[in-house]
Amino acid sequence: MDKEKKKTLTISTNLKKKIDTSAISTGTKKSYLVEKKKPFRPNKTINRNTSATKTNFGQDIKKKNFGRKFVEQQATKDFIKKDNKPAGKSKLKLKGPVDKRDFKLTVSRALNVEEIEIKQRSLASVKRARLKEKKSKPDSEEKKEFKKVFRDVKIPEQITIQELSNRMAEKSSDIIKFLFNMKVVATINHNIDKDTAEYIVKEFGHNPIIEEEPSIKTNKKKAVLGGDVRTRPPVVTIMGHVDHGKTSLLDALRDTDVVSSEHGGITQHIGAYQVKAGNNKLITFIDTPGHAAFTEMRARGSKITDIVILVVAANDGIKPQTVEAIKHAKAAKVPIIVAINKCDLPEKNISKIKNEMMQYELVAEDLSGDTLFVEVSALKKENLDKLKEAILLQSEILDLKASYTDQAKGVVIESKIDKGKGPVSTVLISNGKLKKGDHFICGNTWGKIRAMIDYEGKMVDEALPSTPVEILGMNSSANAGVELNVTKNEDEAKEMLEFNKKNSSNKKLLPKDKTTLFENNKSKDELNIILKSDVQGSSEALKMAIEKIEHKEVEAKIILSDVGMINETDVSLAKASNAILIGFNIKPNREAKKLAEEQKIEIKYFNIIYEALDYIEKSLSGLLEPDIKEIILGSAEIQKIFKVSNAGKIAGSKVITGEIKSKSKARIIRDGVVVFNSEIVSIFREKNQVKEVGAGLECGISIKDFIDFKEKDVIESYSSEEIRRSI
Repeated sequence: MDKEKKKTLTISTNLKKKIDTSAISTGTKKSYLVEKKKPFRPNKTINRNTSATKTNFGQDIKKKNFGRKFVEQQATKDFIKKDNKPAGKSKLKLKGPVDKRDFKLTVSRALNVEEIEIKQRSLASVKRARLKEKKSKPDSEEKKEFKKVFRDVKIPEQITIQELSNRMAEKSSDIIKFLFNMKVVATINHNIDKDTAEYIVKEFGHNPIIEEEPSIKTNKKKAVLGGDVRTRPPVVTIMGHVDHGKTSLLDALRDTDVVSSEHGGITQHIGAYQVKAGNNKLITFIDTPGHAAFTEMRARGSKITDIVILVVAANDGIKPQTVEAIKHAKAAKVPIIVAINKCDLPEKNISKIKNEMMQYELVAEDLSGDTLFVEVSALKKENLDKLKEAILLQSEILDLKASYTDQAKGVVIESKIDKGKGPVSTVLISNGKLKKGDHFICGNTWGKIRAMIDYEGKMVDEALPSTPVEILGMNSSANAGVELNVTKNEDEAKEMLEFNKKNSSNKKLLPKDKTTLFENNKSKDELNIILKSDVQGSSEALKMAIEKIEHKEVEAKIILSDVGMINETDVSLAKASNAILIGFNIKPNREAKKLAEEQKIEIKYFNIIYEALDYIEKSLSGLLEPDIKEIILGSAEIQKIFKVSNAGKIAGSKVITGEIKSKSKARIIRDGVVVFNSEIVSIFREKNQVKEVGAGLECGISIKDFIDFKEKDVIESYSSEEIRRSI
């Protein structure tokens, strides 16, 4: 019966209405009568201190709050349900000014359906509805799986890690971590070569595409000869072992004496000359160094040549550099003419040389082969005409052609900085005509031809194919071995230069053979070196030779290798880095010399490459810790211990082996274990102090800072010496 009774709630209002809440009740249907009365206002005369007043007032407030809370909850639910419908125009038109308070949800408005519909959704309610809807969706819809996109990545000759990450759409930090795992420490600004970049792209799952440089594409297109195509003179490179007479042979062909001007009689750089043969035909000769340090220069000489003359001494036979020259020529696919020099010597052995050459597939014509062998003597100028004829014959077989009107192309065979002329490069023209005033690009440098000097030292206005000339007008020194290309104008030259600089940065990072850089960073003593040379070729040769010097404890570190005179900057750098300063075929200027004297910086000068290398090896050897060698002088056994007032404890001993010497180093051995190391202060023999005691004799021995003698201890006398080590 109590459940069926209707409950009455009192809310302060003048209206009385019934609200059926059975729809929200979960059990039996219930109906509530809401009695709306005026708000309770206590009388001012009521004594608020009485307990009855407090109780009644609290109960009324409780009823009021309960009723209001319930009605507002129900009205809000209905409002949300209705508001899910698309918002349209309000059915109720408002008259007069609109106040924000007009849209506040109250009980009266909640009971009025028409007024509810005027209420617009707030931004907060929209957010709450969306959040509720999002939470109600399953996780599979909320979290979508993104599949990795595999891209075609274009790779130039060199590329920065930052640019590579952009092209792959990968994080640069991931690429750096990948390189770090390969034992390569890098940053986003480092450049990597195309092989390394290709490997990284494949590892990240993308498809690498190797780009070709625009300049290369242009050169390939221009490889087709046009204009006035004629036969050009052959370019001949003279190669062979050191001191086999290469330069002497060239002198004999030119009727000059270059050998006398060479330091130590050894060619230190590439020289280029032209010689007239029969019927006024020209032959261009290139002389290369024979020393082992000039491997790179010999390789460069073989690449820019048409024919290789291999000079072999008749009394010496095949040597290491001879074999190396053969390998370079075969790699460049260049025909070889063997010139057997020093045939005027009585100890010559021609047949032995021909037989040894057969090991390298160089078979003489008289042995049913196709290799030309010419026996010459540079000293007596014998059979030089036969050598020229052999060269011209070989060039006719090759059918050498070139354009005499196209834009010139060439190769830098040597480069230097002249004090008066500035950067000077020796260029061999391979095709086209090089004219005074032409704009050109040469590796990472560019310029305009201001002047050209031929092999005879004369000023010329143009250079034809196969002609070596010195050119002036470069903005900086060019690297030996790079190509020279003539451009239409200055703008084109600068554009190509910017592209080359972008793709051949000095920040090139090579992971080598995936070896750890941490192993290379072990605590080695370093010898810092600053190297200044007269020409680019000599600088390259010295640098490569120094880098080949390896040792577990010391290493040579080249902090600067450049061409030109030694200046104040070089001296200051040597002082700051504690480096040795080496000048090869050059001297310092006046200011640098004065500064070096003030800073006490020693400058070493060399004209011969192996003398410079010997000095560097000796300097590295000085950094090595010397070996300590011990020499056992003798040993004595302690038999009795004496106490002397002035000398402390004395070990009465008998010398077993060798000699016991005063002031020598000594060690105390007890039961086969060394317990103390010191030195012998004094030796007493029959109350007399002596310097040494031989085997079989008894003596008293005093040891520095040691008195804990025991019988049967052994005193071992020894000396040590330092032995200097060398690499």
